[in-house]
Amino acid sequence: MTGDGDGLSIGGNHLMHALRRNIGLKILLFNNEIYGLTKGQYSPTSRVGTVTPSSPRGSVDTPLSPGQFALGAGARFFARGIDTDKVGMSDVLKQAHAFRGTSLIEIFQNCIVYNEDVFADFTERKNAANTQLHLQHGKPMLFGEHSGKGIRLNTKSLTLEVIDASAAPGEVLVHDEANATIARLLIDLHVPVALGVLYRQPAMSYEDAFYAHHVSRMQRTKTIADFIKGPNSWTVD
Repeated sequence: MTGDGDGLSIGGNHLMHALRRNIGLKILLFNNEIYGLTKGQYSPTSRVGTVTPSSPRGSVDTPLSPGQFALGAGARFFARGIDTDKVGMSDVLKQAHAFRGTSLIEIFQNCIVYNEDVFADFTERKNAANTQLHLQHGKPMLFGEHSGKGIRLNTKSLTLEVIDASAAPGEVLVHDEANATIARLLIDLHVPVALGVLYRQPAMSYEDAFYAHHVSRMQRTKTIADFIKGPNSWTVD
């Protein structure tokens, strides 16, 4: 469990290499666009103009996108959720747990002390239907009241746009978790905000690759205790 400051700034180097190696970690990155534990300094995800003790005249930094960072580092699983969405988060956590390799979940979190309501435009229940796009693999990208709106790919500008789903049902995109190009466009979509599993492309995990290629052909142990008590060992010259 980490945050937007810890994971993307102080620990960004560690996060990058965990993602590219596809190590068997389930990483929950709580994003509140602020350094909450150290008294409210602006963080790598803070928006331009954010006023904090470390940016009293407003931040001039371009914010970092956790999703674009993840895919750029070679992540095989990236998902999003809202901390107060019990149903959506439960589904995402189950899928992340089942994934073999590194699962990164960006969790939008409200910091009521230093950055209250920064995500209210899409997290408030009264706005949710028209501001949240809940993705499901193989299902059309629909949202809005009675699923009346859809997402279409504009092939000329290579951008995503909102359309009237009833007027052009055949043009609504079907979510394909393995499509990295669409995942990148979904990450940058601001209205609605894409939630759920945006990208999933299974590959051999670091651990599986290590044991498969190790010169000693060591057998994999289930626990640290098994390893300590077992016959496997390394000889250090």
